[in-house]
This record gives sequence, C-alpha cells and structure tokens, in this order.
Amino acid sequence: MAVINKSVAVPYGANAKVPSLPLGLLGKVFKRSIAIILLLAIWETAPRIGVVDSTFLPPFSEVIRAWWGLLEGGDIAVHFQASIVRSLTGFSLAILLAIPLGLLIGWYPKVAELLNPLLELFRNTAALALLPVFVLILGIGETSKVALVFYSCSWPILLNTINGVKNVDPLLIKSAKSMGLGPLRLFQKVILPASVPTIFTGIRLAGAYSILVLVAAEMVGAKAGLGYLINYTQFNFQIPEMYAGIITISLLGLLFNQLLVTLERRFSSWKTQSND
Repeated sequence: MAVINKSVAVPYGANAKVPSLPLGLLGKVFKRSIAIILLLAIWETAPRIGVVDSTFLPPFSEVIRAWWGLLEGGDIAVHFQASIVRSLTGFSLAILLAIPLGLLIGWYPKVAELLNPLLELFRNTAALALLPVFVLILGIGETSKVALVFYSCSWPILLNTINGVKNVDPLLIKSAKSMGLGPLRLFQKVILPASVPTIFTGIRLAGAYSILVLVAAEMVGAKAGLGYLINYTQFNFQIPEMYAGIITISLLGLLFNQLLVTLERRFSSWKTQSND
C-alpha cells in the first residue's frame, strides 16, 4: 500500500512569516555604526579632494593597506603582544590591590581616617608626571612601565570602590541588620553586591588608563609596543604606518572595554533580575 506524503510546502506569501531578527540586528548595528562610517568616509575623501594635505593625513584606504602590510610582516603581532602583556599585568595588579584596600577604607572608618591624608596627597599627582621617577628608580625596562600602569589604574578602582561601599542604600543595611545579619554576613550579602556596579565603573576607567598611559610610557626607552611603533614610524615619516598603529590602539581599547562590559553584566546580573 502506497503511503501518500501530505506535507505541502507553503510558499512565501502574505501569510508566511519571515524571520525578522537578522534584519533588526543589522539595522541596530548600522544605527550604532553610522557615525563611524561617516567619519571613515570623510577621512577617505578629504585628502583626495585636497581639503587636507594627504602627506600628513593619507586616505583611510592607504592606512588600511599599511596596517595589512604590518600584519603580514608580523610587526603588529609583536608590538600588540608587548603592549597587552604590560597593560594586563599592571591592570591586574591594580585590581588585586585597589579593590580590597577600597573595601577596607569604605567599610572601616578608622582605616579611612588613617589613610585618607596619604590618598589625597597622591591621587592628585598625574601618572605621567611620575614617569621620570619610575624610570630612575626601576630602570628603563619592563618594570617601570608595568609600575606606571599599575599606579594609574589603582586610583579609579580604589576611589570608586570606596564610593561604592559608602553609598550603599542605608535602608538595605538597616533591613539586613533587622534580619539578624552579623557584620561579616552583612558585608558579604549586602555591601559587596551593592557596590559591584560602582566598582566596575572604576575598573572600566582603569582599563582605558592602562592603555593610554602605557602608550606614552612606551615612547620612552621601549624597543617594542604600540607606543614605540607610533613613535618610530612618526620619526621615520612613515605616516600611514603611524596611523595604523593608532588604529590598532583604538581597537585594543574597544575590545578591552567590551570585555569589561560583559564581565560587569555577569557580576551585576542580580540587579537586572531584581528590576524585572
């Protein structure tokens, strides 16, 4: 007995549902990227029509060709690796020290009273102003560069951690105490979770500082790194390669910030769930 297949293909028509998610996603990406697209279009066009001197600002397509040449030659990889290792080392050390210290200062008034004068003295000293001091004390090698990144990253993390602990809603603390939570459990269950968004604000600021300060440090006495690449190409008048190094730094900062945003959402998921 023959079996008749009753399934009929339904053609796209008025009643057919076409998935709209990809189109919506593309539209969202385009809206977020339109300003960048316009900037790149102006960058490409302005040197070609003589609005700016193409010797000092070559068209974007020439910069991309130079970037691709550096990538194929392995130069981008070498300098990128040198910069990211220094940046992540100083940044990680700052997190390990500044967050616990900020929690102590914010939670214990006696610790704050003891350390606040010292913090006020150093917080207003620019990191780059101390670069000669770091070089004199720690030498011109890797240690001074990592130490400079560590110093510049510590302050936004430390200050935001202190503010995060001090600005926890007093009603939350009173409610937790009325439920019988001791100091340790109160800190663990209320103070620390409520401080996470503010702490991550400091971490994201520190992530930007770790790259900006490092680039300046690599222009002094470095033999590798994106800052060294920019300085070297500028000195040798390799202008497209110089802009290629600047673009690489921008992409590094963008990726670094996106990673921190993802981590912040993960650690602050309790806040999103509570608002639903």
